[in-house]
Amino acid sequence: MKKTLIATAVASCLLAATIPAHAQTVSDNEIRIGVLTDLSGIYSAIEGPGAVLAAQMAAKDFGGQVLGKKIVITSADTQSKADLSSSKAREMFEKDKVDMIVGNVSTASALAAMEVAEQFKKVSIVTGAASLPITNEKCTPYNVHYVYDTYALSRGTGKAVVDSGKKTWFFVTADYAFGHTLERDTTEVVIANGGKVLGSVKHPINTQDFSSFMAQAQASKAEVIGLANAGGDTIGSIKQASELGIMGSKQTVVPLLMFISDIQALGLKQTAGMNFTVGWYWDYNDSNRKFAERFMKEFKGKAPTSVQAGVYSATMQYLKAIEATKTDDSDAVMKRMKSVEIDDGLFKGKIRADGKFEHDMYLLEVKSPGESKGPNDVAKVAKVIAAKDATLPLAQSKCKLVTR
Repeated sequence: MKKTLIATAVASCLLAATIPAHAQTVSDNEIRIGVLTDLSGIYSAIEGPGAVLAAQMAAKDFGGQVLGKKIVITSADTQSKADLSSSKAREMFEKDKVDMIVGNVSTASALAAMEVAEQFKKVSIVTGAASLPITNEKCTPYNVHYVYDTYALSRGTGKAVVDSGKKTWFFVTADYAFGHTLERDTTEVVIANGGKVLGSVKHPINTQDFSSFMAQAQASKAEVIGLANAGGDTIGSIKQASELGIMGSKQTVVPLLMFISDIQALGLKQTAGMNFTVGWYWDYNDSNRKFAERFMKEFKGKAPTSVQAGVYSATMQYLKAIEATKTDDSDAVMKRMKSVEIDDGLFKGKIRADGKFEHDMYLLEVKSPGESKGPNDVAKVAKVIAAKDATLPLAQSKCKLVTR
C-alpha cells in the first residue's frame, strides 16, 4: 500500500511537470465576458440588447460557471463608433478585467476593439461587423470572425441576382470601411459573372434623407440598385426607393446586408420577394427554432437575428475551450477553438488559421404578407450556400497567420 502511494505521488509530480504553467488557472478567479456592441445607435436592433441577452443565456446554459469559477457577463455601448469601441474595450480589459469581448456590429468599431484586444492578448470574437479584412489583412492571433463577411454576402446575394439575368448594377454605399468592402466584393462577383457596374454613390453612415442618393440610383437606369449599407441606412434607402416609385418598377432594389429586424421595421409589403444572405435563420430547422423560442420569451417576442444567435454560439464555444484547456489563457483558448469542429445545433463548421469561422450561409427570400404566419415569419430559405463557396479560400488570404 505504501509503495503504491509513493508511486502515485511520483507519477503525479511527473505529470505536473509536463503540464503548461497556465494549466488549471483562471485569472481573477472569474471568467469575465464583455459584450461590446451598439446598444443605442443605428445598429442596435441588429445586435444590441439582444446580444447581451444571448451571452447571458449562454452563461446560464453552461451552468453559470466553468472550472468552478463564476461566469460574469458585462456590456458596453459603442454606438458603432470606433473611438468609443476602442476606449470601452480598453476599459473592459483594464478596469473590468474582462477575458474576452464579443460583438462589435460595425467594421470601424470592430477593427478598433481588435487592436486593443491584441495589445492585451485577449480574445475578441466579432459577430456583427462584416468586412472581409477582419480576418484577412487585418487579422490578429486573438480574433475570430464568426457569423458572416462581405465575401459571403457578395457570393450569396450578389451572385444570385446576376444569375437571375439582372446584369447592370448601381451601388448606394455607406461611406466607411464596411460599405466600401461590400461594394468592392460584390463588384468582383458582378463582373466575374458577366455583369457591369454603371456607377455608385456614397452616403454618410446614419443618413436621415436618402432622396438625392436614391434619385441618382434611379437615374442610372441600372437593372439593380445594390444597397451596400446596413441597419437604419438600409431601411431609409428602401423607404426612399418606395417613395420615388422605384419599388415595383423595372429596377430591382437589392439589400446586400439585411436582417429580420430590418424587414419587421419596413413591413412585408415593401420587402416581399427580396433576397438577402445570412449566416443563420431562426426558422431553418428545429434546433434553431428551439433556441429562438427561448430567446423570444426573454426578448418581448422578437426572434433573434443571425448576429444575436452568433453571440450565443460564440460565447458557448469560448466557454467550452476554457473547460477543455482548464485555463482562460488566451493563447491556449484560441489554439483549442481553432482545433475542433463546431456543431452546437446553431452553427456547424471550423475556425480557420486566419480566425474565420467557415460555415454554411443561407440565401433567404422575404415572404409575402399572405405567406407569413406571424410577425417573425418573414422569410424562407431559397438556397443553402456551402461553406467552401461562401468563404475566401485560404490560398488567397492576406492574413499574416496563414502559412503556405
